[in-house]
Amino acid sequence: MSDGYGIAYAVTTAVSMSGGPVVNEKGEIIAIHGHSDSEIHKLAKRQGKAIPQEPQALTEEHSDALGSITSVFKWGIPTKIYLAHLAQVSPGAVSQENNNFLLWAMALTISGTLLGLALAAMKRVFYFWFLLGNVLEKLGKYQDVIASLDNAIKIKPNKHDAWNSRGLALGKLGKDQEAIASYDRAIEIKPDYADPWNNRGVALNGLGKSQEAIASFDKAIKIQSDKHDAWNSRGLALRKLGKDQDAITSYDQAIEIKPDYAEAWNNRGVALNGLGKYQDAIASFDQAIKIQLDYADAWNSRGLALRKLRKDQEAIISYDQAIEIKPDYADPWNNRGVALNGLGKYQDAIASFDQAIKIQLDYAEA
Repeated sequence: MSDGYGIAYAVTTAVSMSGGPVVNEKGEIIAIHGHSDSEIHKLAKRQGKAIPQEPQALTEEHSDALGSITSVFKWGIPTKIYLAHLAQVSPGAVSQENNNFLLWAMALTISGTLLGLALAAMKRVFYFWFLLGNVLEKLGKYQDVIASLDNAIKIKPNKHDAWNSRGLALGKLGKDQEAIASYDRAIEIKPDYADPWNNRGVALNGLGKSQEAIASFDKAIKIQSDKHDAWNSRGLALRKLGKDQDAITSYDQAIEIKPDYAEAWNNRGVALNGLGKYQDAIASFDQAIKIQLDYADAWNSRGLALRKLRKDQEAIISYDQAIEIKPDYADPWNNRGVALNGLGKYQDAIASFDQAIKIQLDYAEA
């Protein structure tokens, strides 16, 4: 076809896309977009020229089925032809504005190569790998997160935030001991960085080293006294040591800093439940649910407190809420069965226990 239009494609294009890149299924730039067939028809008519044969033939072939000859195909100039024509244009033959456009268009045509070079260069940049790790973390691809952060650390070994993020990804994979090693490296680089101290405590608590965990939380809090998640995690570690009252003090600190912190309210309720203060526990669970209505754990824990007060029917309502939010949550199914059993509804209780076992085959309590 004349004017270099050698590629046709039946795709939708937005208005003012002329001059934009055309890519193939591999993402490679193969042409510069020019006109739709309808535009070629209108241009030829305006100029009093015959419609070029290729668009005419393709349009006629498809016009019956579509009932129209407008915008069936789009036409582009292959990059090789475009570059060959650009090479023949002398700088003095065009205005500065057009010259800038030609330079931009040339950049587009070779952008496939430039993109490859840019990616190669970016792969030598710390933040390329660090930010890629952040994106992968949002997607839950923790093994890939670690690989990206390892590349980032290879470029800049002393970036404390990369070591901390690496520890978090390892923690998500249940590799707490390895996570601690990453947190330790972050702390070695920046001792006054509260996050890895807190995260180190979470990993230690996961390994059952609650006393060491508390020491790490204390360090995080010493650096940043308003770190609500460290106060909350400290409470969890204290509770593992059977220190419910001390745990409540930590949860209260977390709540004072962040009153809408549903997790701390829930954990406070659990500790109060452990102390036999069931009414107070229910008040805490209610606060957690008020903040986060779909908090399945809080609904389940609320049911447990109600059952301690011999309010089995009300407890079942709480368990039902937990199950509605999270149907594959074995605990409320089991607890529901216990409450039904207490009401003498043995057949219904068995059905609930069966459901708990179906979700979790090794559920010994059910």
